Amino acid sequence: MKEMVDGIIGAGGFQMIINIVIILLKIAAVVAVALLHVAYATYWERKVIGHMQVRLGPREVGPFGLFQPFADGIKLFFKEDIIPANADKPLFYLAPVIFFVAALTSLSVLPFFNGFVIANINVGILFLFAMSSLGAYGIVLSGWSSNSKYAFLGGMRSASQIISYEIAMGLSLVGVMMLAGSLNLTDIVKAQQQYPLGVFAIPQILGFFVFVVAAFAETNRLPFDLPEAESELVAGYFTEYSGFRFALFFLGEYTGMLIMSAIAALCFLGGWGLPAFITANVPHILAQVLGLFWFLIKVYAFMFFYYWIRATLPRYRYDQLMAIGWKLLIPLALANIVLTGLVKIWVKGII
Repeated sequence: MKEMVDGIIGAGGFQMIINIVIILLKIAAVVAVALLHVAYATYWERKVIGHMQVRLGPREVGPFGLFQPFADGIKLFFKEDIIPANADKPLFYLAPVIFFVAALTSLSVLPFFNGFVIANINVGILFLFAMSSLGAYGIVLSGWSSNSKYAFLGGMRSASQIISYEIAMGLSLVGVMMLAGSLNLTDIVKAQQQYPLGVFAIPQILGFFVFVVAAFAETNRLPFDLPEAESELVAGYFTEYSGFRFALFFLGEYTGMLIMSAIAALCFLGGWGLPAFITANVPHILAQVLGLFWFLIKVYAFMFFYYWIRATLPRYRYDQLMAIGWKLLIPLALANIVLTGLVKIWVKGII
């Protein structure tokens, strides 16, 4: 069979088809697993916050409420899609798609364990920033096209918030790039094995702090959920959305949380990296599986931190939000870059 196909399209063409099939299978696996995680992220958030507030959370649909995410998805899929009469309809339709697709596309450069990544590109971190900026267009367009003052204010808030905190987030990762000598996420994980406990979070504690705070603002989560502030803006930029289009915004937000948690695990917490004494004494396949579980534990811990902060802290005022970004986080991130550079020069001088 292979010889016949080679005769028709050539050996190079056959290999290209195999590579495309492998990539498509990777995409299907990553998207399916990511969306399943996103669905149950909503369930666990409601459970965790419920117990923190001395409630039970979802418990009616299925045992312990485990089927609640599927019930919510079915409800949103069949719910009436209401569009404001004076909305800019093409942009109104397009905005949630841009937001959701930008979030899903970011998954393509995340290595979930050693050797498994859809696109192992050398500028993975820059690609993530590009997709984050593209997702902001979906939010701004949704606010503009809805022809609603609440949605418009939410969109404008989100635009200024993302611009402010994306600068801080980008600067917080510069120290990681300097230590790893690469923007490739796989290389960054491997570089951390040379540091104490196999993580950059210790030598990059300032950068890690800035990244964590900026991650909350980038995903519009409490205490930085000003674009969606229910007490002021009803629901912010997606006030006029319902049904499946609302679900796209919802899925995009939780996918963004998953991506930020994965970036924190990969860039600061060692990713899938296991201690050397474990990898030296177990078969390669088992080490891969253990590495995946180790990576997921770190992602889940960061996701839990999202829930914990939501149940603990109140929303900041808008002037406080901007002051934290420009007056605290950006100076701290710049100081971290200078300190990292000085330490590298000092260590090189000693060596």
